Amino acid sequence: MKKQIYNPYLPQGEYIPDGEPRVFGDRLYIFGSHDKFGTYQFCQNDYVSWSAPLSDLSDWTYGGVIYKRTQDPRNADGSHFMEAPDCVCYHGKYYLYYPLSGISSVAVAVADRPEGPFAFYGLVRYPDGTPLGAREGDMWQFDPGVLVDGEDVWLYTGNGPLEKEDARHIGSQVMRLAPDMLTVTQGPNLLIPTVKTSAGTGFEGHEFYEASSMRKIGDKYFFIYSSVLSHELCYAVSDRPDGGFRYGGTLVSNADIGYQGRKDALAPVGNTHGSLCELNGQWYIFYHRQTNSTFFARQGCAERVEIKGDKIGQAQMTSCGLNGGPLRGEGEYPAYIACVVVGAEGKNDYNLTDEMVKEYMHGYHSPLTDGWLEFTKTLPCITQDGQDCETGKGAVQYVRHMLNGSCVGFRFFSFAGDVTVFVRTRGKGGAFSVSETLGGEPIGKIKFAPSSDWENSAPARLCVGEGVHALYFTYEGEESDFLSFTLEKTNG
Repeated sequence: MKKQIYNPYLPQGEYIPDGEPRVFGDRLYIFGSHDKFGTYQFCQNDYVSWSAPLSDLSDWTYGGVIYKRTQDPRNADGSHFMEAPDCVCYHGKYYLYYPLSGISSVAVAVADRPEGPFAFYGLVRYPDGTPLGAREGDMWQFDPGVLVDGEDVWLYTGNGPLEKEDARHIGSQVMRLAPDMLTVTQGPNLLIPTVKTSAGTGFEGHEFYEASSMRKIGDKYFFIYSSVLSHELCYAVSDRPDGGFRYGGTLVSNADIGYQGRKDALAPVGNTHGSLCELNGQWYIFYHRQTNSTFFARQGCAERVEIKGDKIGQAQMTSCGLNGGPLRGEGEYPAYIACVVVGAEGKNDYNLTDEMVKEYMHGYHSPLTDGWLEFTKTLPCITQDGQDCETGKGAVQYVRHMLNGSCVGFRFFSFAGDVTVFVRTRGKGGAFSVSETLGGEPIGKIKFAPSSDWENSAPARLCVGEGVHALYFTYEGEESDFLSFTLEKTNG
């Protein structure tokens, strides 16, 4: 029996956000930026390789560092961080496109294999050699996404404003590249609207903000991007790669906002970035979530989506992700795979003023000083014990700050009937009321004693119906931490 797959899909303690999923040969590769746990800055680690065979998406292999930021000749001192990248294969070579923080440009590294190692290749440039982004009047270059469409190569970049009054010269851009993968031969041209240009376009309320990514599915081009709401990935559709796009809808929100009309957040809200990928005949949307009561330490997740023509429905956040279906209704499960994390009475607000949010959105690449971005400590959060480690080894993730009335939820499990459950916790002691729906009638109650170290509770019975169900654990008591829960079949 193959190992089950959870969200997040990489080992606990690994933080690869902005993930571009790419299938090369018979393996799935994730190309993303690399956060460092416990800091107030994005993308502090170098790019690393993670891949899994398509035959077993639970079997992730760490391939080590594939490209260091100091390999860029403009960054010998490492003072600039490498932000969201993309990687494509063209005529047998693998090209890694990336931006350096604080510099309006797109750099390219090249390798003979998707797992690297990569070497600096050059900057995307105009035919006269001027780097893209360096000309007067150039828009800000950010979040490159690349499409290889036969012999054509298209580059998508940009960063959009959050408000019409934003005076910066930014937007969504597309350009064609020469076979050298560096030289711009067409464009850059505007692609989809921002808040400054969206009136009457159909993009209103979901205008372009960042995270450009393009996929060709059949004879349609799907542009995936993060909207001005930041927590959602949206898509636009066209019959051609360089224009004519119409708004499609929301693919996923990392707080489930918008799913079946939901307006409140079911998880910590923050930015997201990702794309579509077909794996073994099933399409998935990749995105990331926030941890550690901050906007940072982001982890990659994925959800199944159904594509019907040029329509894609919004995916619901789950704990099973790439598993291909619900998790088994037996076995031990880590609490960090919770897809619902809310405070008392379902609250998930963070005491952030509008000005704080604007500063975060507009200037988040500068180190933060006073810790003002920390979410309120009255909410539960996913965090870890142990040192930050690029391989994720040695880190133990769990849910911290379970306070009276807070809830964590796990979707979905396949049950044959009632089960016995016990939890592993530490803290002041209390109880979990378990339900199959958020705020629903309890199907069991688990009590546990105070403990300074991780301890198992006494077993309790869950009266769960046969079939596929979610489990929501609502806490009663003073502060405790939640490590895992174990489901066992009952006898009679």
